[in-house]
Amino acid sequence: MHVYAGIDLHSSNCYLGVINQKQQRLFEKRLPNAMDQVRAALKPFRKQLVGVAVESTYNWYWLVDGLQEDGIRVHLANPAAMQQYDGLKHTDDRTDAIWLAKMLRLGILPEGYIYPKAKRPTRDLLRRRMLFVQQRTSHLLSLRALVERWTGRRLPANRIKQLSPEAAEALFEPAHLALSARCQLQTIGFLTGQIRAIEKAILAAMKLHPHFEVLTSVPGIGKILALTIMLEVGDIRRFPAAGNFASYCRCVKSQKLSNRKKKGQGNRKNGNRYLGWAYVEAANFAVRHSPRAHAFYQRKRAKTKNVVAIKALANKLARATFYLLRDQTSFDEEKLFG
Repeated sequence: MHVYAGIDLHSSNCYLGVINQKQQRLFEKRLPNAMDQVRAALKPFRKQLVGVAVESTYNWYWLVDGLQEDGIRVHLANPAAMQQYDGLKHTDDRTDAIWLAKMLRLGILPEGYIYPKAKRPTRDLLRRRMLFVQQRTSHLLSLRALVERWTGRRLPANRIKQLSPEAAEALFEPAHLALSARCQLQTIGFLTGQIRAIEKAILAAMKLHPHFEVLTSVPGIGKILALTIMLEVGDIRRFPAAGNFASYCRCVKSQKLSNRKKKGQGNRKNGNRYLGWAYVEAANFAVRHSPRAHAFYQRKRAKTKNVVAIKALANKLARATFYLLRDQTSFDEEKLFG
């Protein structure tokens, strides 16, 4: 008789539940996050085990990789798409694990994408680069605000990057303000060095896949953004349509309409935040360097806010790149902007 397993994963432990085809509970136990103990708990059911449903949490790598190395079929469950029966009076880790196993048995488990293990280190390194870029921008804005607040001068971001620590100190008379400026400028310089080191390492070790080379022909998408999109997307065929891809890139509104009236909104954070960042960056670059993209942005900007106009352009770029990657066609600006 076939058996099905569900694992409710947490930071320091996991709860394993195993059921058979008749939904009879065969095993229930809380285990530490140790692969040898999970492996030992599943060993008596290996011959009849159809698969294991693992909750997709921030720390699923070690568990999914270990189970796959043992030849076990793993299903990564999407927590945002799962919903237990309404009206349940009590739920806990045990019921959650059994619920995962039941959905797997019924064939209704909403699954996430298991990204290939070999490419994860490079993808995670690019994610660290994005974090450093955001932190550097935060320090740049903070230092610029400090200068404006105390001197009335407005320095462009590029001018701030070129300042030496001594020049930054010279902007202020109070010693503590001068020290603050020096510290922030040194932090900006340090982050810039780390960002360049990451870019150099990735560009030396990684080349754009032939299917992704077309990305660099899109306005606003350079080598780093193209690599980010390539590593975050994985297999473009996992998205059935352009709308699904744009939604995954967080370029689609999250709202619920009835009779053309807004009645609420869903989870705005559904999707890949790194792809969302990449396409917003691409939209900002496209506005600066592409006349057609700039004209589209200005038309949208005249009717709504700047953020919404940039997001609308990001949505168009996301949809365009979906078709480029799926059909392997060349970029046509006329088709994009009409």
